[in-house]
Amino acid sequence: MRSAICERLGVEFPLFAFSHCRDVVAAVTNAGGFGVLGAVAYSAEQLDTELSWIDAQVGGRPYGVDVLVPGRTEGPRATVPESHLSFTTDLLQRYGVPFAASPAGFGDRVSARGATELIEVALRHPVGLIASALGPPPPQMVSMAREADVPVAALVGTVEHARRQVAAGADIIVAQGTEAGGHTGEIATMVLVPQVVDAVAPVPVLAAGGIASGRQMAAAMALGAEGVWCGSVWLTTEEAETPPSVKRKMLAASSLDTVRSRSRTGKPARQLASAWTAAWDSGEDSPGPLGMPLQMVLAESAMARVVQAAERGEPGAVELANYFVGQVVGQLDQVKPARQVVYEMIEEFGDAIERLSRLTE
Repeated sequence: MRSAICERLGVEFPLFAFSHCRDVVAAVTNAGGFGVLGAVAYSAEQLDTELSWIDAQVGGRPYGVDVLVPGRTEGPRATVPESHLSFTTDLLQRYGVPFAASPAGFGDRVSARGATELIEVALRHPVGLIASALGPPPPQMVSMAREADVPVAALVGTVEHARRQVAAGADIIVAQGTEAGGHTGEIATMVLVPQVVDAVAPVPVLAAGGIASGRQMAAAMALGAEGVWCGSVWLTTEEAETPPSVKRKMLAASSLDTVRSRSRTGKPARQLASAWTAAWDSGEDSPGPLGMPLQMVLAESAMARVVQAAERGEPGAVELANYFVGQVVGQLDQVKPARQVVYEMIEEFGDAIERLSRLTE
């Protein structure tokens, strides 16, 4: 595929795979795509270990790292209110999951200082891209990447955000529609991508949100994107980090079974609808989600217990369990190796392009 982004990054296909799982990153990279490891869950030491493993697997092929650099957040050492601790404890116990809320430590990773440490670790490895998942990339991130000759990508949900990201030094813009899993805005991919392409030209744009097949990839390229950024499609692969109990829920879900909720991180993020999201978003006794990172500290501590119980088959825990995923979850009905997903997407992309070309013969 003769995409400018392929030539710039040295990849065969302009297919970017965001995943928190090193195995997915390595498999997609080795299949000709570009794996991007989400680093928010790692300490600096853990990230170094993960990247060293990827380095050994990909044989010099390029891959990237995505770092969550929060803008305005509640301080990571601020106190979680007693009302939220009690609500979380009571909620889990109602569903049969013993829990005493006392989260600590995780919030330090969702801070400018924590993100800087992760960036420093990433740039000690032969990464081909650093991505900023929230807000404009901070000056220090841009200067560190420039010094290492590594391009910076930034995710956006509006045209205004895209312009701001380019002004801050982003080399690649990921225009992410509301269909996407994780942190996302309110504008659909079909509407957002061409607007962003026009607004930031000649800066290359990747399309994200609602892309899990070759036909959807072809549509994104027709809108002016130079490639696609996919996350949800990897969550049901053999290599994925998704807990089996949650993976089963995804395989059975329709595209109506996701919700954009602040209940996991404190910022709007699309995820599987579950008893957890319903309780926080519309429960009569809900105190309402906290801001980031406090809600993230609380939710991740609770979800660790929930998933443990769900893996034991406890029905209440299964009702609570969820994970970040986009509306394409309705297409995900089989477990496949990540490499097979890459090849099927590219083959279907080629078929779609041929079908379109026949319309003008």
